Amino acid sequence: MDDYILVSAPNVQGEDFIKQLQRRHIPFAAIVNNKTEYERMLVLHVNTIIVINTNDEATWRVPELPIGRIFLFERSLNLCCRYIQICRSWTSKSICVITDSTNPRLIYKGMGANYVIHSGSGETSFLISNDFMTESQNR
Repeated sequence: MDDYILVSAPNVQGEDFIKQLQRRHIPFAAIVNNKTEYERMLVLHVNTIIVINTNDEATWRVPELPIGRIFLFERSLNLCCRYIQICRSWTSKSICVITDSTNPRLIYKGMGANYVIHSGSGETSFLISNDFMTESQNR
């Protein structure tokens, strides 16, 4: 079974990334922590949604599906850090945080993110087409 890419997509950039994964038929799951985000993922026709109560460690169990790369689109520093904390043990592959802020780079790296990408544009195709994405799919 192929690894699933895990995506937190609380913003337009994240939604665009999900649409690109869907167009390319790349297996992925979305991670959400509230009903509004869950419903947004349903509107995007996301088939696999992992719901986490970020305040309850008992819900942080490793999902049954194999998790590969993780892409976290930042909307909130606190939530992004919590997702890194939760998901780091779910995969040996990399966690990539995509942010439009320059401030949190060292915080995210210290929490366990492998990559912190500053992207002010809405463009996300480079995340799929670049070498580190291809390498991660072949590990």
